[in-house]
Amino acid sequence: MAEMSPLRRRMIEDMMIRNLSPATQRSYIHAVSRFSQHFGRSPDRLGLEDVRAYQVHLASKGVAWGSLNQVVCALRFFYGVTLGQDTIPERIVYAREPRKLPTVLSADEVVRFLESVSSLKARVALTTAYAAGLRVSEVAALKVCDIDSGRMVMRIEHGKGGKERYGVLSELLLGILRSYWRLTRPPLYLFPGRTPDKPIEPTVLHAACRSAAAAAGLDKPVSVHVLRHSFATHLLESGVDIRIIQVLLGHENLSTTARYTRVSTQVIARTESPLDRLSLQVTPPG
Repeated sequence: MAEMSPLRRRMIEDMMIRNLSPATQRSYIHAVSRFSQHFGRSPDRLGLEDVRAYQVHLASKGVAWGSLNQVVCALRFFYGVTLGQDTIPERIVYAREPRKLPTVLSADEVVRFLESVSSLKARVALTTAYAAGLRVSEVAALKVCDIDSGRMVMRIEHGKGGKERYGVLSELLLGILRSYWRLTRPPLYLFPGRTPDKPIEPTVLHAACRSAAAAAGLDKPVSVHVLRHSFATHLLESGVDIRIIQVLLGHENLSTTARYTRVSTQVIARTESPLDRLSLQVTPPG
């Protein structure tokens, strides 16, 4: 590739002027060289469509997301600085990191997991998290007065972004909470911490999740957020309207969506929690 040498020298000079590290210089030179070799032509004779074709080629070969963007940085530098083509770099797009699908437990796995939680308080708290699709901070902050058995809803006072909302109160969960309250009599927080005036620490629930997952022999990581994902997935699979699920989960975009869905607490109260379909032993652990 005889035509590469002058461009290589120009690139190195440009990178030195920009004070790029030797490692970055080697990475950029290597990326541009591979780009040129792929087409068998000098890179200054290749254009934007060639860049896009090369990106597709790399993606089809399974090149990692981070490596794809290293190539993008090198080509942006080459076209924008070395060749001085100001309009091309901004049109060479970075690869977006693919979103991983959330971990979801099956109904049987939820039963195995919850029945493996050794502490009564943690077991009831995690059951509540699954039954209503709560975040760990939301279940930890629940107060006794937030449980509204008259309307069959629970008030989530400290949702994400400080937004208050209502969650579904399952018939089965209400029975579990009543049994738990008779045994423990929490005065303020439903799941108190070391002192009655403080809520349980989220770290305690995280630790309980890890221990229960291991005890249940589950081959997937389990967290409070996994229970939340499972709640939403199980509702969706049972035919619950996605707009109601959005309300129950309290997603960040809900302020716009809620104006159109107009889901009331009566609709929420009529929504069956997936917990009601489980055969779950609620006897306090010994």
